[in-house]
Amino acid sequence: MDPDLMLVIGLVVGGFSIPSIMGALADGRVPRAAAIAVMVAGGLIVLAVREQPGGYALNDIPDVFVEVVARYIN
Repeated sequence: MDPDLMLVIGLVVGGFSIPSIMGALADGRVPRAAAIAVMVAGGLIVLAVREQPGGYALNDIPDVFVEVVARYIN
């Protein structure tokens, strides 16, 4: 799998887990599903950084995100 794609999927899954965490905490429940999503997202991000030669700089992330989305839309 492409490291750029893994990074983008990890960021999206991590972003979608935030509302799940907040909702579970507001209802007084344990955020089990959100914790699993955070672990999956973290694993994908770490794997992407390890597979990419030189890693990713913080300034590269928006460009990578746009390139991956453009690659799969076109």
